[in-house]
Amino acid sequence: MKSQSAYFTGLAILILAVANGFAQTPVASAAPPNVQPVALEKKSAEAPTSVSPRDLRIGAGDLLEISLYGMPDFKTDARVNSEGQITLPMLSIVNVDGLSVEQAATLIEHKLIDKGLFNDPHIIVFQKESATQAISVAGEVQKPGIYPLLGSRKLYEALAAAGGTTPKAGSYALISHRNDPEHSIRVPLLAAAPESMDNNVNVEPGDTIFVSKAGVVYVVGDVRQPGGFIMENGSSITVLQAIALAQGIGPNPALNASKLIRKTADGPKEIPLALSKILATHAPDLQLLPDDIIFVPGSAGKSAAKRSAEAVLQMATGMAIWRIP
Repeated sequence: MKSQSAYFTGLAILILAVANGFAQTPVASAAPPNVQPVALEKKSAEAPTSVSPRDLRIGAGDLLEISLYGMPDFKTDARVNSEGQITLPMLSIVNVDGLSVEQAATLIEHKLIDKGLFNDPHIIVFQKESATQAISVAGEVQKPGIYPLLGSRKLYEALAAAGGTTPKAGSYALISHRNDPEHSIRVPLLAAAPESMDNNVNVEPGDTIFVSKAGVVYVVGDVRQPGGFIMENGSSITVLQAIALAQGIGPNPALNASKLIRKTADGPKEIPLALSKILATHAPDLQLLPDDIIFVPGSAGKSAAKRSAEAVLQMATGMAIWRIP
C-alpha cells in the first residue's frame, strides 16, 4: 500500500510539474512580437510608389458621384467648382477640396446628421472623373488631350493613351511637372535604339507631355518618290540630299523651272532654283529650312511650271512623310 501511495504521489507531482511547465512556456505556434512589424516593413519597402484610389484627393474640376445607401433618389453627380465646392440636395454647398473620397463621405454624413435629416446615413462618394489626377499630352501625337492617370505610369504608356506619335514627331519630348512647371525635362524619343527603354521615364499625375515636331522638307513634282522627309535630330538637309531622298529626278523634269517655296512671316515666298546647275555642281547646294518645298515641274505640261506657291503648298500638304533611314 505504501508503495502504491508513493507511486500515485510521485505521479501527481510529475503532472503538476508538467502543467507548470506549460503555463510558463510560450505556445510554440505563437509568433514573437517583432515578426509582424518586420514583415510589414519589408512589404512596405517593396510596394510600388503609385497612388492608390484611397489616397486620391478631390480637386477643382473633378466629377463626383454621391449616393446614400438605401435611398436611390439621393444619388447625384456633382462637379467640383473652382473653389473646391459641390452643391447637394438638402445640404446646399459642401467644401470637399483636398479631401479623400472617404473623408468627403464622412463630412456629408455629419452634415446630414447635424441637420436632423438622418440618424445614421451611409454616404458613398465615387470619383468618376479626376482633373487633378490626369496628364496632358500635346504636340505631335495622334490624339492630343487630357488623360486620367491614377498613380505612377511610364512615358510610353502616356503616349500610347494618346494614340502614339505622328509621322512628324521630333526626336524628344518635354515633360513638365505641375509643382515645377518652369523646369521641363527633355527626354529623347529613340524608338529604334537599344537604349529606348532607358528613356521610358516615370510620369506623375498633373504632368504635361509635349512631343516635339521634327523639321520636314518636301519634294514634289516630277521626282520618283514625292513626299516629306524628316530632318532627324535637327540635322540639316541640302537640295541635293532632298532630291536623293526622293529617289532622284523623274523622267521629264523641267529643271530650270524648278523653285523653292519657303514659308515666311509674310506668307510663302518663291525662290528660283537652278536645279540643273546644282546637279552639275555649277551652283552651290542650298541648305534647306524646315517646311521648305522643292517643286520640280514636268516638262510635258507648260502650265505645271506656272503653278503658284499656294498651289504647291496644297500639293505638299497631302504628301506622305518619310523618315530618313
